[in-house]
Amino acid sequence: MEPTKVTAIFDIGKTNKKFFLFDQELKEVYKVYHRLDYTQDEEGDDCESIQALTQWVKQTLKNALALPEFRIVKLNFTTYGASFVHVDRLGNPVAPLYNYLKKYPEDLLEQFYAHYGPTEKFSRETSSPALGMLNSGLQLYWLKYAKPDIFKKIHRSLHLPQYLSFLFTGKAVSEYTSIGCHTGLWDFAKGDYHHWVKAEGIDKILPEVVDTTTSFAKTFDRNSMSVGVGVHDSSSALLPYLTSNTEPFVLLSTGTWAISINPFNDAPLTLDELRKDCLHFLSKEGRPIKISRLFIGEEHKVQIEKLYAHFNLQKGYYKELKFTPERYEKAKSCTQKRFKFEYLKPDLYGITGAKETDWSSFSDFEDAYYSFIHELTEMQVASLKLVLDKTDVRKLYIDGGFNANPIFVGILRDKLPGISIETTDFALGTALGAGMLVND
Repeated sequence: MEPTKVTAIFDIGKTNKKFFLFDQELKEVYKVYHRLDYTQDEEGDDCESIQALTQWVKQTLKNALALPEFRIVKLNFTTYGASFVHVDRLGNPVAPLYNYLKKYPEDLLEQFYAHYGPTEKFSRETSSPALGMLNSGLQLYWLKYAKPDIFKKIHRSLHLPQYLSFLFTGKAVSEYTSIGCHTGLWDFAKGDYHHWVKAEGIDKILPEVVDTTTSFAKTFDRNSMSVGVGVHDSSSALLPYLTSNTEPFVLLSTGTWAISINPFNDAPLTLDELRKDCLHFLSKEGRPIKISRLFIGEEHKVQIEKLYAHFNLQKGYYKELKFTPERYEKAKSCTQKRFKFEYLKPDLYGITGAKETDWSSFSDFEDAYYSFIHELTEMQVASLKLVLDKTDVRKLYIDGGFNANPIFVGILRDKLPGISIETTDFALGTALGAGMLVND
């Protein structure tokens, strides 16, 4: 019997490393889930081990190539963004895979913005708030001035998806979705690298930019296949929705961050939008896409721990709850805010927040949880409106963790009455998008 022709996809998240095989209808036929322990960089900060990741990726593909029932004909990669792998002329990493949550030295930031700012002007030009290490292009500036010995060894700096592709093709390239995710590298008005990149000589270590649909023919262990150049995960998650819709929509991609993506809004960013964590991504064609971010997953995680402790309940209890309008009406009728957020800043959106959590006002867990989600969704609506306003979008998709939360979805439906909200999830959306790019 002939082996099934399949597309292999590596889907690399910060926590979970996944590998899938899809058949020619892009249905999943095989999967591997794995977690890798963090290591530390030279300053003792947690980071991904590039050596362990490289080894796992190579071994996982080798194992899959040995499966007699499948023949891999296409291969692609999708990973989290804001992360560079710096390689020497032999293609070996010369630095750790620095964590984008690492603290950026204040003096270097001041030096950078003194030359290329002011901060808000630079943010407008590069369509991203000032985010320190999350502006991954500034990691290169940091290496040049804070770690010149490492910087001297760099032949090419590759965004993480393109590094994984490079492992198998030997081709050092870059592509729009990785360049466009709040890197501080791209001048969105000019459609080219920002002038600071050339002024600092950073352009010399950045590889050529190719289209995200580019692939290279390669042979491994006598298996011929077409290998894609990789894609940033948020951009990849959008692709299945774009191909299955004829009318405008917004995607609310939820997890640690809730990212509101409007692929039908490329309006320039205002300073007010930038201050509210609104930015542009680049589409696979290099076109601006307006997005806004909210740290709701982390906020939910912290508050749910407090709720369990206060009401002495087992973890996971909230997952058993269904949406009941009476509970919501009760939460809505309360005129005072009752939750103090740990991460979210209501006043940024003109919303009044509680100074302290009013634990004595809750009759039970459900009362408290509905109040929390009521106040959380008020923030979510404000974040969504940053990308919805001045567009005629009437459909919203929610994917990721919060689409399985009926209370979150039910309250959001009440607060966005003119929008049809759907939770039909592409469970493998990120991997599926990467698969579509090599099966155009």
